[in-house]
Amino acid sequence: MRKSLLETVITGSNTRTSHAQVVDELGKAIIAGEFPVGAILPGDPELAMRFKVSRTVLREAMKTLAAKGLIIPRARIGTRVTSRNQWNLFDGDVLTWHFHGGVNEEFLYDLSEIRLAFEPHAAVLAARNATEAEISGMMRLAVAMGDPEHTAETLAMADLRFHLAVVEASANPFMRTVGSLIEAALVGIFKLSSPASDRSKIDDVARSHIRIVEQISRRDEAGARAAMENVIKVGRERVRVALHENTESIAS
Repeated sequence: MRKSLLETVITGSNTRTSHAQVVDELGKAIIAGEFPVGAILPGDPELAMRFKVSRTVLREAMKTLAAKGLIIPRARIGTRVTSRNQWNLFDGDVLTWHFHGGVNEEFLYDLSEIRLAFEPHAAVLAARNATEAEISGMMRLAVAMGDPEHTAETLAMADLRFHLAVVEASANPFMRTVGSLIEAALVGIFKLSSPASDRSKIDDVARSHIRIVEQISRRDEAGARAAMENVIKVGRERVRVALHENTESIAS
């Protein structure tokens, strides 16, 4: 089973086939600009030698990258790197490659904006549709976020499980497609700033997530929306502060 984006970032490793390794390394190179937008990739013989794989494996890898929107083959021209607006940012691999190369405040802000477009409404739908069993499950996940023994890694995973549970409880299958975006945003928070080092902040995180479930339990759609918006905005602000602190420490 493929590791999730968050698990891969936490452990720093991922079990890959030859095909997956070629896709991963070429994807990272494209996202990082080693092969810039508009560039023609080296030919099959050169790439097959670079990655020490057969041409069959290489061709399958190219098909995968094309499906993700990163490249497009052109007869008699070669394989060209597409413009960034064609990249599938809903794809977990594409998001992983962005984080591998380092992301800026604009990228993380854009992630939070798309979360604000989807997750508060997922909370509204959960308030409307969630079963009592789902509400109990979400409450257990929210309370578990207050565990004083949390490390940054375990808190990040607990956070992810909670937000995916809300999406699931919305009972809208289209909402599940934003799971990779939620996960990517939480990866950004995990890598840059975690409340796990401060006991009072862990308590605050747990309480804010419990508040979401309380509003869902009351079937208060407006309250659920507001509580989810608050959680996302607080996380965004924490990342913004961390980014600025990192910039200042590098400058000094």
